[in-house]
Amino acid sequence: MKRTMAIVVVSILTTSVPALARDAAVRGTIRKDGTIVAPHHRTTPNKTRTDNYSSTPNINPYTGKEGRSDPYAVKPPVKQPR
Repeated sequence: MKRTMAIVVVSILTTSVPALARDAAVRGTIRKDGTIVAPHHRTTPNKTRTDNYSSTPNINPYTGKEGRSDPYAVKPPVKQPR
């Protein structure tokens, strides 16, 4: 029974963890104003801010930098053009 439970737990973890840790490669480009944007990696876009590399306490696996932005900070509303 314990062995079966361990196998079930391991199989769930190995199938669900990669889905949570996906990232997207972003191609480099040149903007209209001539600014060069280097290729980089980012987390897959979603509706949460807690899993981004730039959010505390996350660490970017590609650069080793710690996230510094507070994912729970209230952002000011965006003004809509009239």
